[in-house]
Amino acid sequence: MKKIFLLLLVALGVSFGASAQKFALVDMDYILESLPSYEMANEQLNQLSLRWQKEIENVAKEAETMYNNYKNDMVFLTDEQKKSREAAILAKEKEAAELRQKYFGPEGQLYVKRQSLMKPIQDDVYNAVKKVSEERGYQCIFDRASSSDIIFASPRIDVSNEVLAKLGYSK
Repeated sequence: MKKIFLLLLVALGVSFGASAQKFALVDMDYILESLPSYEMANEQLNQLSLRWQKEIENVAKEAETMYNNYKNDMVFLTDEQKKSREAAILAKEKEAAELRQKYFGPEGQLYVKRQSLMKPIQDDVYNAVKKVSEERGYQCIFDRASSSDIIFASPRIDVSNEVLAKLGYSK
């Protein structure tokens, strides 16, 4: 009985403490889409991605052409020529796979480029959110765009436009 009373007392104390805190929301998607530098960085990344994808497709197409030619010529080739062609086809397929890994792998060039383009923008947004938080006395600011747990929130606690104003873009 004593433990239950103590537990209820602690729960009551925590709930009173939580109600005194100030929270706000931002919509990072809305903020980022409102920044021209973010749109330019995204466009640059898309162009690089398309160029690299085309390069990979060309190499893969060469490998496929080599394989089709090999199938057509197989009856006329000696064992040594067959092995040579098979090795060339495998090398071309490996080249395509290595390019894919080089450009789009976990530590690939697209990832590195995305980091170099997006990190300064994200840092600016973070600093603006931090300034708004400090000026308005918020203990916590949640991202509405990335949280699927927020079912409803009052528009009064959304400070996205204030963050944009701190960044120099007012809506």
